[in-house]
Parts: sequence; C-alpha cells; structure tokens
Amino acid sequence: MSILEARELRRTFTTTTGVLRRQRKEVEAVRGVSFDIAEGELFGLLGPNGAGKTTTIKMLITLLLPTAGSASILGLDVVADAREVRRRIGYVFGGDRGLYERLSAIDNLRYFAELYGVPPREQRARIGSLLELVGLAGRERERVEGFSRGMRQRLHIARGLLHDPALLFLDEPSIGIDPVGARELRRTIADLRSEGKTILLTTHYMFEADELCDRIAVIRHGELVAEGTPEQLKARVSAGSVLEVELLGVAGAAAQAHADAVCRVAGVRSGTVDEQPQGAVLLVQVEPGVDATAGVLGALAGADTRVGRVVTRAPTLEDAYVELVSS
Repeated sequence: MSILEARELRRTFTTTTGVLRRQRKEVEAVRGVSFDIAEGELFGLLGPNGAGKTTTIKMLITLLLPTAGSASILGLDVVADAREVRRRIGYVFGGDRGLYERLSAIDNLRYFAELYGVPPREQRARIGSLLELVGLAGRERERVEGFSRGMRQRLHIARGLLHDPALLFLDEPSIGIDPVGARELRRTIADLRSEGKTILLTTHYMFEADELCDRIAVIRHGELVAEGTPEQLKARVSAGSVLEVELLGVAGAAAQAHADAVCRVAGVRSGTVDEQPQGAVLLVQVEPGVDATAGVLGALAGADTRVGRVVTRAPTLEDAYVELVSS
C-alpha cells in the first residue's frame, strides 16, 4: 500500500530581476516530480541546494499549493483535504528552532500534545514511550536550553511523533550536529524504521542516506533524475571502480586541469576533484573491467605533478550522487 503518491508535481514562482528596469520572471522550481512511498518505507529525497527538495516537501505538507500535478497521503489530496492531511503527518526540520528553551523537555512535549489534540488520558504514556525511544528518558525534567543540538533534534522527533502520524517528514535533521550526536540521531531514525514508521528523509550526507534509506530519489533542477535502492543507484550510475589519486600541493584550477587531462585516458568515464587541506584528491570513474591506473599516472607524470596515495575502491553512493547531479 502506498502512503504517499505524487504525480507530476510542478511549482512555478514569479520573481523580479533588474535594478533600474524591473522585469518579472517565472522560475519553475519543481518540474513534474512523481514518486510513491510504501507503508513502512524509509524514502530518501536527495539533491543539491536549489534543486527543488524543500519546495517539493512544502507542497506535500500543505505549506505550498502546487502549480500543477497532484499529491495524496493515505488517499487524501494535499490541496482539497489539507486539514485532514495535517492530522496524519509529522514534520521535523533541521536546526534549533521550534522548542521552548526555558521549558523542560517533558513540558515542551505536554504543550505540543495539547496543540496536537492528544487526549489527556493518553499523554503520560505516549510522552514516556517517546522519551524512551529518542534516548532522553532521565533527562526529561531538564530545561531545553541546556541540551546539546543533537538532543534537541531528538526532542524534535519526539514532538513530531506525539500524534502518531502515518508519515513522518525529516528535513535534514542531522545538519550541524557533531558526529556523536549525529550517530545517536541515526540510531533513533533506524529504530523508527524498525518499528514500521513510514519516513521521508532529506539529507546532504550520502553515508547517512546509504545507511538508512530503503529507496532513494535524486532531484536536480526540479526533476527526478534517478530512483531506486542505494545499491541500484551505485550499480546503475557508477558501474566499474573508482581510482583515488592524491595530488600534493595542488588545488583549485590546477587540480581541475589535471582532472580534465585524466578524462582523456582510455577507460576513464569521468574525473572530479575533492579539495583537501593538503592539496586535492582526483576521483576517477573507471569503466568496468578496465585497469586505468597506469594511464592516469602517466597523464599526471606528464604534467610534472607530485602524486601521493593511489587507491582503487568500489563506488559509493556519494560517487553515484555526484555523477547524477553533475551530468
């Protein structure tokens, strides 16, 4: 059963350009996006800044009206049945806003439980189970102003689950969180998935999407360019191997020139630059069954470049994502 169905969603904004002579211009932020989310699935929506992720999410949670197309949650249209849709979804965004810092965690949850219309006789048990789920049991009577960013995000998730939504939207929940807090947050999200909660997740962290998501859709310039499991995306886009070549003391335009040079080597599909503090790393996509190491090193030797570490590895979701959004 599909919890969410999006069909040819489009959203156009009108903006103005120019200083002396103002001109109106239409910008199509979302261009015919279609996908389904099954019950109990953790679905990832990935894309660079400005690709249309947030606009798509806002249409699905009834904050923006689609210019064209349709979307439904549990069979309810997000435009015609907006009030009923809101009763059945939860939304958690990245950042510190949305909580009352001078209240304790449990008082925050009590307050939002009243706003969500949770029956008083159910509030105590539900709040207690949610605090246990997000790992804040024992800290519930402390003021939120003393919480770390990761703890606040876990409290955000508890808040979004108070009314037991059929679909939970997590919009970049781990942004700005330290590695320990992000790991605890990912554990919380994985626990939600294991309990059968349906989740739509947006994130810029590819390892996070690879670890958590059942299926992923990649959006670029307002259009979906790929959809499938993490394994399918890696196999479809980045078949073959990845050669990592460390360039010592090289950065910027010079590193990009080296990337362009290795792209002319036989068997090389593409080459991108990953800037590092001590120089740069060339990420070279190699055709299946081809050993292009000697050719790549030969091209770099001709450019009189100091080469450090050279490693061949299997493609990652990040490799697939970069190729999809860069092509």
